[in-house]
Amino acid sequence: MRRRRAIAACVLAVVAALALAAIGLSGGLPGAGAPPLTAFRARIVTAAESQIGYRTSPPGTYCNKYSAYWGVGAACANGLRSEEWCADFAAWAWRAAGARFTYAYTAGDINAAAASFYQWAVANHAWHAAGSGYTPRPGDVVVYGLDTATGTAVHVAVVTGDTPSARGPDVVNGDGDHTGFSVVESGTDQSTADAAGGPAPVSGYASPVPPLKPHRAATTTT
Repeated sequence: MRRRRAIAACVLAVVAALALAAIGLSGGLPGAGAPPLTAFRARIVTAAESQIGYRTSPPGTYCNKYSAYWGVGAACANGLRSEEWCADFAAWAWRAAGARFTYAYTAGDINAAAASFYQWAVANHAWHAAGSGYTPRPGDVVVYGLDTATGTAVHVAVVTGDTPSARGPDVVNGDGDHTGFSVVESGTDQSTADAAGGPAPVSGYASPVPPLKPHRAATTTT
């Protein structure tokens, strides 16, 4: 009888261990790896990646459809709007997925300034500074070259993934310059962004706030 009980206990222990391992693999336990990708965050990545290859029009200008979506920047003859637009693009990708935020030029809101993502995230308890141990998640916005003293940042991009051994996240850049002037492009292990004074490092990550109810996707002019 004791032998049977011991065998039964061993079987139960093995089953329990397998169950815990399965939960851990799915991200169900704290510290068991990155949380599973939510539908909300997947929509952000899909929106950002769907725009790869977009170029401003006319070429060599900042006339773009993302600033036009927000109604900001200088007017272009073709109905687009002109300004440096990395933040406008990232905000558009968030809004396309239904993220909750206000696009405005008041303190704590998101706007065309790259640093506005940092300011918004701090105000909404969604900021994760570089070096804090936070693992960036798809759908986050990474902020490069942040200077809190001046309230400025060099660049922002939408995170699409992260490899543990990499120095930086995989991203989609709006207003990127690696493959051409002012385009939407992808970047792998992007630990720095181009800046006039030299490469600007990752400063941290802003995490989006999901919608409270079903969303309607944002659209842009073609």
